[in-house]
Amino acid sequence: MTFPLSPNVTSQTLVPHYIAAGNECELFEVAWTRKLPLLLKGPTGCGKTRFVSHMAARLGLPLSTVSCHDDLAAADLTGRYLLKGGDTVWIDGPLTRAVRNGGICYLDEIVEARKDVAVVLHPLTDDRRILPLERTGETLQAPPEFMLVVSYNPGYQSILKALKPSTKQRFIAIEFDFLPKDQEIAIVAAESGLEPRHVAPLVNLAHRLRAMKGHDLEEGVSTRLMVYCATLIGSGLNPQDAIAAAMIEPLTDDPDVRQALCEVAKAVYP
Repeated sequence: MTFPLSPNVTSQTLVPHYIAAGNECELFEVAWTRKLPLLLKGPTGCGKTRFVSHMAARLGLPLSTVSCHDDLAAADLTGRYLLKGGDTVWIDGPLTRAVRNGGICYLDEIVEARKDVAVVLHPLTDDRRILPLERTGETLQAPPEFMLVVSYNPGYQSILKALKPSTKQRFIAIEFDFLPKDQEIAIVAAESGLEPRHVAPLVNLAHRLRAMKGHDLEEGVSTRLMVYCATLIGSGLNPQDAIAAAMIEPLTDDPDVRQALCEVAKAVYP
């Protein structure tokens, strides 16, 4: 479908390249218009973050992205008191700034964050759309221009950490996966500058390696890694060295598995 640009987007606005696989662009726009929180789920490197950047640019909205990790606490999102010039002042976190000013707050890999983060998000993801700040005594009402988007990988993360049903059911969700071969070839070629005829074998190899997910590999080759690999090849690096550096070494530290993957690579991309 043709997705119209927001009136806030000018000809000078850089809209990140993105190829839609389905109706995700329409769903995102409706979620933003109707003030609904959005959950994106899918494997690592399949385009979730690029999709959010693309939609924020198209809608002309400021985007604040937070990469979640084990030590990320609720205070990192909401804010804290800090010493400044001898005084103690309150400094808003990225979530609080987005609620005050509007725009998209994107929490990437939400399940990696500490459990108290979900508690902070709950009142923002129901009909109240509020952010209570206990330390300042404020209760912020999210403006119509505010949107909360979170993402996670339900593959390996579901084994180690899980997003509680009580949290998941506060969002509408879009499931992402890797694109069909022809579309993935087009993306990798466009991002790397390598000719499609040279990209096609890389995509075929990626599909072979993805079939090993859950057996010898925890995760398959992401589209991002293929772009890296194609960029190396386009820069003159030997293809097998590029494949080893960008599509095999990041996947495993096991020497036997690594050797087996190299043999597969030689068969698919001689």
